[in-house]
Amino acid sequence: MSLESRRDVGVPDLTARVVRASFPKGTPAIRIREALGPLFEDESFAEAFPRRGRPAVSPGALALVSVLQYAEGLSDRQAADQVRARMDWKFLLGLELDDPGFDFTVLSDFRARLIEHGLEEKVLDLVLERICARGLLRAGGRQRTDSTHVLAAVRSLNRMEFVGESLRAALESLAAAAPQWLTGVVAPDWVKRYGARIDSYRFPKGDNARAEWAEQVGRDGFSLLQAVYAPDAPTWLREVPAVQVLRRAWVEQYHRDGEGVRWREAKDLPPARNRLSSPYDLAARYGTKRGSGWVGFKTHLSETCELDAPHLITHVATTDATVTDTEMTEVIHLGLAARELPPGEHVVDAGYVTAAHIVTARDVHRIELLGPVGADTVHERLADGHIPQSAFHVDWDAKQVTCPQGTTSVSWSDQRRPIGTAITQVHFAAADCAPCPRRGDCTTAKNHKWGRTLTLRPREQQQILWQRRTEQQTDEWKARYNVRAGVEGTISQAVRRTGIRRTRYTGLAKTHLGNVLAATALNLIRLDAWLDETPLGGTRTSHLARLELTA
Repeated sequence: MSLESRRDVGVPDLTARVVRASFPKGTPAIRIREALGPLFEDESFAEAFPRRGRPAVSPGALALVSVLQYAEGLSDRQAADQVRARMDWKFLLGLELDDPGFDFTVLSDFRARLIEHGLEEKVLDLVLERICARGLLRAGGRQRTDSTHVLAAVRSLNRMEFVGESLRAALESLAAAAPQWLTGVVAPDWVKRYGARIDSYRFPKGDNARAEWAEQVGRDGFSLLQAVYAPDAPTWLREVPAVQVLRRAWVEQYHRDGEGVRWREAKDLPPARNRLSSPYDLAARYGTKRGSGWVGFKTHLSETCELDAPHLITHVATTDATVTDTEMTEVIHLGLAARELPPGEHVVDAGYVTAAHIVTARDVHRIELLGPVGADTVHERLADGHIPQSAFHVDWDAKQVTCPQGTTSVSWSDQRRPIGTAITQVHFAAADCAPCPRRGDCTTAKNHKWGRTLTLRPREQQQILWQRRTEQQTDEWKARYNVRAGVEGTISQAVRRTGIRRTRYTGLAKTHLGNVLAATALNLIRLDAWLDETPLGGTRTSHLARLELTA
């Protein structure tokens, strides 16, 4: 398809008259068109279309319809039907009332083009630019971020289901692509074993019987792979995606040596980040958070939270389920800087905050990262009387530490953890600590060589850590931090309005595009509520909490 740009010259007169007469109070689509004009120009997506070929449907219109379908929870087919049937959509799109619309299949082709040309963020960028031009969004101010899980569009499988389904998927693909070749390879009982979807309730009973079943699947899988990679087998069989998945899965799940095929022990498996969780979505991973596990992804939403402006989502990041929040803090700051929308104050929960993040945000991005840091070591968490790390005086220049009793350290060692983090180990002599009257409040070390040991971060990080631990205990800091709770409402709205916790597509790239479209839809919904002067919803309070019982 080639791009033949359709210039939006405004809403046709007949469309405008009929729509305004039919909806005198307006609708969200009408108010957005009147406030922002045409949102997406075809030229913004020109690089995704060749210069020659059959004319394509307007990419600007497809982008807007892609956002609207998330705003109203529609499938591709339903969204295409709405373009033909809804007058307010025609008003927003600038179409004649008798415009026939387009076939729903072009929406999936449009999404694929966006991903192929790296334009996943384009729709959000264009909407934010238009809102900035109206003066409703600016750099600086306060923003907040939180993450939520996203379930993959596949079943969650245990290990036995996973290996069985991986082998079944490979057999299904080969049965369709090379049926005659496969007939000479498979054993007669394979049809019974792998002909139907693998479900745990069909497994044999008993741990030993299940282990034998898993090893039988392993032997069958290796037998199939050996046949595929045999010199006389067609070489193109090795390129079948399901066969490549099977080969990788068997490396991750099985050992094969002179003793035969063995099921890997749990401790011998690759890390979850590098291990397949489904043969049908290779990007999905198994993640856990607060005791809950899921197969899929995580999405991080950042939004403004100023009192005198609409709360708008400014950044969306999507990762697999194993990526922790702390790994995303710098990524989010770089993304906000790329949009020229960095906040002056970024409010996050403890998962995004380390001492290094606070220092980097302040010195590199000029952002105050507001969030609680972890408590001190076990000494601070024990009963009153224990001496915390912050009670020691550190002379960074002299590389010496003095304890509250006036004793100085005897050892200062700059080191690095295995992950590369710089630390300093400080030791006090056992001869000094042993007779100390407060030894029981200071250390429980059993090593007779040393007394109290301190692990310090680099100077700036350690100082900011002690400062933040003190500040976050004050009522003033807690009052500033209260604004973070509002992002939970954003995630709730994203779940209820756009279904963001369950991706419609397979793969990380498609899931991220869906999250961006959902965030853009939320921005339009919130902008309409702001223009219509709809008040923000209040925090729900249970009936019991309203009683304000006192102890």
